[in-house]
Amino acid sequence: MIDITRRISNISPNWPGDTPVQYRQTALIAEGSSVNVAYVGFSTHTGTHVDAPWHYIDSGLKLHEVPLETWIGACLVVDVSGASILNAALLEGVDLTGVTKVLFHTGQPNVWHTFPQVWANVDPDLPPYLAAHGVTLIGTDAPSADTLTSKDLPGHAALALSNVCIVESLALGGVSAGHYRLVCLPLNLEGADGAPARVILESLRSSSDMNLELL
Repeated sequence: MIDITRRISNISPNWPGDTPVQYRQTALIAEGSSVNVAYVGFSTHTGTHVDAPWHYIDSGLKLHEVPLETWIGACLVVDVSGASILNAALLEGVDLTGVTKVLFHTGQPNVWHTFPQVWANVDPDLPPYLAAHGVTLIGTDAPSADTLTSKDLPGHAALALSNVCIVESLALGGVSAGHYRLVCLPLNLEGADGAPARVILESLRSSSDMNLELL
């Protein structure tokens, strides 16, 4: 198993203007309590996280309404390091047969000491291309499908129109391109626009595993 989740801490950089991470101990055995307990507070888009469609379209599904099958299944990791935009051309000649999740490794480091300012964003032609091939989820090591200053969010809008969800801010450094089983489990927050998720890749023992029931 390969953990592709960014670790959350009080020094984790957040989207400019969003809620910073707040983590503190509220009880300690060392100070006489019977247990160690902590308080945690953060944005729904902290660290590695999923976007529910309601995040970018008011009529979209909220997180608890998104089927679990969206987050788990046959996955292809594609190395597109150095790409400035994620478009359908990057997948030219790539066999997506049996794949329902595609993750893009763009070269972002696994640890951000400051919040990125520039990254490879999603071109509007990518979500419909993936949807036409049966893909229901895309992932990226970038913090968003759109640029830092975008207001019209064309990448997110294309995701909504194509019924493709997204997991952002993955830690894909050191992960080899290829086929895996993806397990992406966002917090089960009712009515939410998104949530942090623990995301892992399971290596497949053989190509025949692609034909196994994955849920």
